[in-house]
Amino acid sequence: MSNKENTTDVILIGAGIMSATLGIFLKQLAPEWNIKVFEKLESAGEESSNEWNNAGTGHAALCELNYTVEKPDGSIDISKAIKINEQFQVSMQFWAHLVKNNLLQNPEKFIMPLPHMSMVLGNDDARFLKKRYEAMSNNPLFKGMEFSDNPEKLKQWIPLIMNNRKVNEPIAATKIDSGTDVNFGALTRMLFDQLQRRNVQINYQHSVNDVKRTKDGKWELKVKNLQTGKTERHKAKFVFVGGGGGSIHILQKSGIPEGKHIGGFPVSGLFMVCKNPAVIAQHNAKVYGKAKVGAPPMSVPHLDTRYIENQKSLLFGPFAGFTPKFLKTGSNLDLITSVKPNNVLTMLSAGAKEMSLTKYLIQQLMLSKEQRMDELREFIPDAKSEDWDLVVAGQRVQVIKDTEAGGKGTLQFGTEVVTAADGSIAALLGASPGASTAVPVMIEVLTKCFPDRIVEWEPKIKEMIPSYGESLMNNPELLKEVHTYTAETLGLSQKSPTFVSR
Repeated sequence: MSNKENTTDVILIGAGIMSATLGIFLKQLAPEWNIKVFEKLESAGEESSNEWNNAGTGHAALCELNYTVEKPDGSIDISKAIKINEQFQVSMQFWAHLVKNNLLQNPEKFIMPLPHMSMVLGNDDARFLKKRYEAMSNNPLFKGMEFSDNPEKLKQWIPLIMNNRKVNEPIAATKIDSGTDVNFGALTRMLFDQLQRRNVQINYQHSVNDVKRTKDGKWELKVKNLQTGKTERHKAKFVFVGGGGGSIHILQKSGIPEGKHIGGFPVSGLFMVCKNPAVIAQHNAKVYGKAKVGAPPMSVPHLDTRYIENQKSLLFGPFAGFTPKFLKTGSNLDLITSVKPNNVLTMLSAGAKEMSLTKYLIQQLMLSKEQRMDELREFIPDAKSEDWDLVVAGQRVQVIKDTEAGGKGTLQFGTEVVTAADGSIAALLGASPGASTAVPVMIEVLTKCFPDRIVEWEPKIKEMIPSYGESLMNNPELLKEVHTYTAETLGLSQKSPTFVSR
């Protein structure tokens, strides 16, 4: 082991969208700080941020039915949808600022305009969707949403889904044209290129094997150079753990009390990818359905137009799978080694509570290709097996923790930040809406970890994010300004360019 000790201001662990976003923020707010990044893989954005590993939906709660809940009195609670939409608007403003100031070029490489739709079958779900539409369309955040249960209208909106469909039960959909497809892999790589230009030291093929507190209050990391096999020590005043599913292990090694009684449950995803250009050309939207009873929220079926590597693609999924790995490139020992004396009861409680999830995952694992095609045919009635291939998507680790509402061992579906009391270390855990909320989540990290600097930084943050500190829902004028600014700057108000179909 090398005794060479390197001290820096900030260390970012993991080269995904979260570390990229925080790095850019810090270079804007405190350009004099020295930043190092350690990434186990050979390049940036290869795990959860990669375009083939996430749905790229640009989660703005325009189409995801699990963000709106029907209450016992029959009314629709849209509070979660409002929160997620406002968060995505913050991300859009930040990206627009970077484009406007030439820190990002060619926004069409990472974001494209694309209608977001919800589609349901059957009387009960059609009634729910109409009530959801009525609750949302009255809110300025969701202005422009349309509803239809008219098959002729739906043929115009979703010709591929309606083609040769036997309309023997009600079908209904909502559509909103202000949705987006986001290539988070491309965005992550572009942000890291920018960080490199700003003298951020990015170390690929470097694995962080340990992290501990030193007497002077700094954090010391043991980092293995995977090319040379040598282990180095690096010290920093502040550490951010943005290593996707791998964050749990590093958080546990830090020993901070806030990291105790937290576990993780890995869920892998599979997507069907269309390889017939004639089929791909017939669809131009992200269409989300409703999760089956007993299925977890991250398994909501959706048929997505994607723009990847300058080609138009069509994906359907996700189908859930199970592997004990916490990362796609992780180890089969990840799950078992994450069980510690302080979280074993939390993990066991979750296991007992989530029997329906376990049963669902087993059923998903046993599906044949033809059974998966049958699920796809609920969206595309005449889908042909030879037109579709199966791809393995990213690995998600859902947070398990003890909560007041859910009790011991509650499975969390969302994105969570865990910070030490003194703000010297922070870790990002969880899954969807994930990447879409990278900017507001990193603002949360800045606020929690640098409380003595945040007041000084606020004018600059406000310059980057005009709605900072404001509720867009309660300020329609500002909302209109923000929409116009982001759409024009990110090129979303123009028609989509013509892409070759994959």
